[in-house]
Amino acid sequence: MKNIYFPEEDIKTDDLFFICFMIERVARHLHQRNRYVVNAIGKKEFYHLLSVASVLHSENPLKVEDDWINDYHLEPGHFDITKVDKDLAKLIPNALDMGRVYQQLILNTMNTKEDYVDGIFRVYNNELCDVIDNYNCSAFYEPPYVIARAYQEGGF
Repeated sequence: MKNIYFPEEDIKTDDLFFICFMIERVARHLHQRNRYVVNAIGKKEFYHLLSVASVLHSENPLKVEDDWINDYHLEPGHFDITKVDKDLAKLIPNALDMGRVYQQLILNTMNTKEDYVDGIFRVYNNELCDVIDNYNCSAFYEPPYVIARAYQEGGF
C-alpha cells in the first residue's frame, strides 16, 4: 500500500501496528468497542492516518488519542473491556499487546486484492473480535496462526 502523501513510499507493517494500537487505546479510553472507533473514523481517514503513522508514532500517544477523539467526534460508550471475572482472567493485555494481535490478524488474513485499510475494516467488523476482546477466555493470547485460522473458520 502506497502512502497517499508520498506515493514513492510504502506504508509499513509497523504503521499498521501503530494504528491498531491507537484504535485499542481510543476504544478503551471511550469505553467503546474497537469497531465503533474504526467505523466512526471511516476508510478515507484511515488512509490518511496510515500515511502519517510514521510521524504520529513519535507523538505522545495521549495527544494522538485526544486528537482522534476530538477530530473525529468520537463519543463515550459503556463497554469496559477491562471489566473481567478475576477468577477467570488473571491477565488483561495492554493496548500495545492487542494492537499486535490485531495487526497480525489483519496481515495473516489479507488477500491480494486488499490493502491495510480494507483489512482493518474487514477484521474489526468481524464477530470474532467479540471473542478476542473477551478477556475471560484465552483467545487473545493464542498464537497468531490459531487466531487467523479461527477467523477463517468462523470461530474458535
